[in-house]
Amino acid sequence: MTTGDAAPGARTVDPRRLATTPGYADTARIDQLRAAEYPQLDRDGQVYLDYAGAGVAARAQLAAHHDRLLSGLYSNPHSENASSAAAGALVESARRAVLEFFRADPGEYAVIFTPNASGACRLVGEAYRFGRAAPLVLTWDNHNSVNGIREYARRAGAPVKYVPLAGPDLRVAERDVVAALDGGRGPLAAVRGTGLARGAGLARGGGRRGLFAYPAQSNFTGVQHPLGWVDLARRHGYDVLLDAAAYAPTNRLDLSAVRPDFVCLSWYKLFGYPTGVGALLARREALARLRRPWFAGGTIRAVSVQGGWHQPMADESGFEDGTLNFLSIPDVEFGLRWLDSIGVELIHARVGLLTGWLLDRLAGLRHRTGQPLVRIYGPPTAAGRGGTVALNLQRPDGSLVDERLVARDAAEAGFALRTGCFCNPGAGEAAFGIGRRSLRDALLPHVGTIDAYLEALRLPTGGAVRVSFGLASTAADAERFIDFVSATYLDRSGPTDVPLAPRLRC
Repeated sequence: MTTGDAAPGARTVDPRRLATTPGYADTARIDQLRAAEYPQLDRDGQVYLDYAGAGVAARAQLAAHHDRLLSGLYSNPHSENASSAAAGALVESARRAVLEFFRADPGEYAVIFTPNASGACRLVGEAYRFGRAAPLVLTWDNHNSVNGIREYARRAGAPVKYVPLAGPDLRVAERDVVAALDGGRGPLAAVRGTGLARGAGLARGGGRRGLFAYPAQSNFTGVQHPLGWVDLARRHGYDVLLDAAAYAPTNRLDLSAVRPDFVCLSWYKLFGYPTGVGALLARREALARLRRPWFAGGTIRAVSVQGGWHQPMADESGFEDGTLNFLSIPDVEFGLRWLDSIGVELIHARVGLLTGWLLDRLAGLRHRTGQPLVRIYGPPTAAGRGGTVALNLQRPDGSLVDERLVARDAAEAGFALRTGCFCNPGAGEAAFGIGRRSLRDALLPHVGTIDAYLEALRLPTGGAVRVSFGLASTAADAERFIDFVSATYLDRSGPTDVPLAPRLRC
């Protein structure tokens, strides 16, 4: 873990000057859009800093949904009538728009609409042909929606390997990735009970496949892992699942240059609306190797009850269960056009400026005792990271402020941010220095509650505070957060026995 350890008196930027720092004026269109399209962000003095949790819908998006539903009649695309054909045409248009936005060749990639990125991950996990010669390799730094795939691999008796995080920036060393893909005995954390046989070889090409799954951007620390690992893993004979849910909202993902086999997305992360719709972008060649363990309405050409057989649809609709959310999927196309009209590169530049400034300011905050006010997890600068900053606040004696207290104080001050472990246990274990022995000695089923579990692990708190910027973030948002942190916690010991609600999940 890293701490804000800039020396007292180190150069910092005055919060009042953020909007005049070099490059910020070049992103001024974001401020204009904020005023015109996102009035809810400045209503009632609220400050939205949870874009890693969800984007915010623009007024134009909601108006387009409203106008479309009132101007036409749309019904179940599985029917055979004019309203059904109209809905089906809009769904297919949305598929084409997704491929165009990600610069994906429609001859190479298919778009499968899912409920969210988690649903996309589950689809791959349940249908992937894991086995002793088809392992699963993951990084510690994965959202639980990706971690859950290991249960399918375990059930198939497949080897499962985790690649650890290394160094204070909580990045993954490429040498460790290579060691895992090679099946070497590197510094890797094997998941117990996976059926891994001693000496079992991992996929090395020649038709022997396995799955490598990792995030383009950490939802915990904001670390951006190299997209070059896609080609690296494929050269080792692996299919690659790239979790782009945290990356795509503020970064251009070009599938003509980077060609993962599977990409998982949630559209509400990109542009706030619609919720309940995600996507799996899949290379058609990789999609053809999946074998679904079940079928449902909409996924099959024909099925026989007495004959006991079924024949799935040959295209991507064979992976979409039941009736799609046909009234909301067209909003995906509008949202993508909306992002293109703003410019992903412009959003990326604005978020990068805010993140770099915030990190610099946080690192310069110190109590009179010389103790840093803020402990930052992950990269201390904006280089090689996204707009997500995970941190804990420290008292003048160095003890941590309980993240539940920060959540309560922040909510009372009008801030929307996230606290906890962010559904990323591997990054959390690395950030908080939790070793395998501690985990073995403090199994949750034995201690009963989350708080007892954390006590058994001897952790001073149960999670971190996460601030994240996005499409409509402004200098004022970052400045107000710095003002809040300074005014509330700088040089203040505060009570240590404040009654707080028990933790229900980690």
